[in-house]
Amino acid sequence: MRVLGITTEGDSGAAVVEDGHILAAVNEERLSRMKLVVGFPRASIREVLRLSGTRAEDVDVVLVAAMDSVFVDQLEPFNGWLEDWPNGRGSLMKRLAARLSPYRDRFPWFEKGYYALQQPAYRRRRRRVRHILREEFGLQAPVRFVDHHFAHLTSAYFTSGFRDALVVSLDGGGDGLSSLVYAVKDGRFEYLHHVPAYHSLGNYYAYVTRLCGFKAMKHEGKITGLAAHGEPRYLDLLAEFVGEEEGTFVNRGGVAFYAALDALARRLPEGWKREDLAASVQRLFEQLVPRYIAHWMRVTGMRDLALAGGVFANVRVNEEVHRLPEVERMFIHPHMSDGGLGVGAALAACVPGVAKATMARPAKPLRDVYLGPDLDEPDIRAALRAFGLTPVALETPLEEAVADLLAQGYVVARAAGRMEYGPRALGHRSILYQPTDPSVNDWLNKKLRRTAFMPFAPSTLYEARHQCFEGIGGAEHPAEFMTITFHCTPWMREHMPGVVHLDGTARPHLVRKDRNPGFHRVIQAFWERTGLPAVINTSFNMHEEPIACHAEDCVRAFLKGNLDYLAVGPFLIRHPQRADRPLRPVQRGSLSVGARG
Repeated sequence: MRVLGITTEGDSGAAVVEDGHILAAVNEERLSRMKLVVGFPRASIREVLRLSGTRAEDVDVVLVAAMDSVFVDQLEPFNGWLEDWPNGRGSLMKRLAARLSPYRDRFPWFEKGYYALQQPAYRRRRRRVRHILREEFGLQAPVRFVDHHFAHLTSAYFTSGFRDALVVSLDGGGDGLSSLVYAVKDGRFEYLHHVPAYHSLGNYYAYVTRLCGFKAMKHEGKITGLAAHGEPRYLDLLAEFVGEEEGTFVNRGGVAFYAALDALARRLPEGWKREDLAASVQRLFEQLVPRYIAHWMRVTGMRDLALAGGVFANVRVNEEVHRLPEVERMFIHPHMSDGGLGVGAALAACVPGVAKATMARPAKPLRDVYLGPDLDEPDIRAALRAFGLTPVALETPLEEAVADLLAQGYVVARAAGRMEYGPRALGHRSILYQPTDPSVNDWLNKKLRRTAFMPFAPSTLYEARHQCFEGIGGAEHPAEFMTITFHCTPWMREHMPGVVHLDGTARPHLVRKDRNPGFHRVIQAFWERTGLPAVINTSFNMHEEPIACHAEDCVRAFLKGNLDYLAVGPFLIRHPQRADRPLRPVQRGSLSVGARG
């Protein structure tokens, strides 16, 4: 059975799944070059059909994430949620909801009325989606719509490899909810609990993101990075607005949307510091989310846990969940935010009753997420010619040459094979550097025009995981996708300070030889030269751009970022300008690995 899954919400995209196996998955941002773009994912649909060799007549069913959503036809850049606060007209419905939010508990019909008023727009979306799929793509297969949070749940469960698990979605909101909890036993889904969107915990992280001067629903990762630089001085204040009680979240402040932003802004003391507010909301989430999950783990007695939804993009929160005594093993879907809903919608066909027929579910856990477009040699050659670049003559295999350059202190961008699905660069579209330089956050972020306090991640040999990270047992699988932090061992903190956060943690990407042999060879060769089993890995893109996709994107980002070398396909390219900083070769014992570049 072959299924096309689509998400038309923020970070729209598409996926093709056959008998539980994901053949291709792409988000529209990578093809349009507009980050987290909103709009109908025409290019993504065409691309996943091409990548998977799927004709219109091969599709048995189309599953679309979200029952109730507003249709956006043409692509629009996403500039942040509630971005026009405190001025501007904003969304009429959100303004109305904000004004009525203090009365929600006294007049429950307000909430029902809010969604009822939008039903004509929701029905129009369903009609338009069906029309476009039929008229533009020739798809005659049935088109069905899947609840937003249920698509999150299926994305997590069916890629986890677990037989029985508690499955939790948690985000800002979708289809009227902000969380959904199920117990799944051998593929049978049993409903346990939901949290209405009015009681959204996730939205409070977005409110803080906006108050700190960043774009809500877009820059929350910056708040996580900034939190390490502050103190949770406003934790008690935030706890007056939202809390956890007996396995659910409670909107204690009785406000939402613009009203919540206004109320928070008024309550903060004069002269408040954004790093302290970031630290406060981060600490709040590290307390409330584990407490919520622990409640349902105890209720069900389950020991395995699968997670999806935007809140679980927060890698430090995920570490705190993993440390719960109730959790033996856990998994976070690699594209945990709304960009993963297309895969989740397609995998929902594995649940009886969702589609006309039930798709066979995957027998094994997700191996990798190299599910996007490949780099072919003719396109690479054409891109290099267009920019006047000539490859370096190689005297050793490319992976060995890259390891040599990293050991000498050069920055190397690597583009190889199929592009990663999801928000993390996992070696196929990555910028690499040696991990001993603690100043790297400052100068490399400046090169890439990113926020200076954002930390980098270590791509680490799977075999060295216990040497580098504490308490990793039971979470090795999510660590293959860079979705969780761990506290670093004393050895790691001493020898690789460039990847250790201020709080002593790191967000690893564990690299297995059988999953990514090429990238594993790079790190293995680096280890042989330096004694270090990890390299710095950050996404191959400039600030506010999506991760590079095609050869032309890679060459342009390489030149724009003034990176030292580019390993693209089988070629190695030296930047026309020499390195604009003193090189930091890696020291091994008392010997320096000398520069030969």
